[in-house]
Amino acid sequence: MNLFTLSAKSCMSHLLLRDTFDQFALIEGEITTFCRYTIDGFLHKDFFDEKPEQDYACWKDLREYCLSIIRGKRTPLNFKIILSLAPGDFKAFLLEHQITSFSPKDITGLYLNFHYDGSILQCVTGISMNTFSMDKTLEKEWDAYAERFLSSKGIEREA
Repeated sequence: MNLFTLSAKSCMSHLLLRDTFDQFALIEGEITTFCRYTIDGFLHKDFFDEKPEQDYACWKDLREYCLSIIRGKRTPLNFKIILSLAPGDFKAFLLEHQITSFSPKDITGLYLNFHYDGSILQCVTGISMNTFSMDKTLEKEWDAYAERFLSSKGIEREA
């Protein structure tokens, strides 16, 4: 688990105005302005004519909606947005980082938890597994990847 304090302006631009996180799945979100909006990213497959393969909505499908809630003269009182690397990308992540001790079915999520408290925007990384393991290789690799990813996109960190 890593905790990053990020530039709210820089990160919000990437979250809401750019496609930086579009490949991630939205697990859940909560935005508080004049009232609280809660978004459960879990897809209700019976709603669709063609049932999607994934269990969670892509961030790209809800980004504009979240922007419409946040947009305005006043910043939100707070928000949390929990994204996960899309489960379809778990295998590629394991291969790219040469992690052989886990398979994609062992992983529940590789998370980026964004939290804004009205003045400070933080991102906490985390993983969730379907099985217990003392092996922290995946967690360390995800933490390092998240740090490189945020930096490579130009998302500034606060001191």
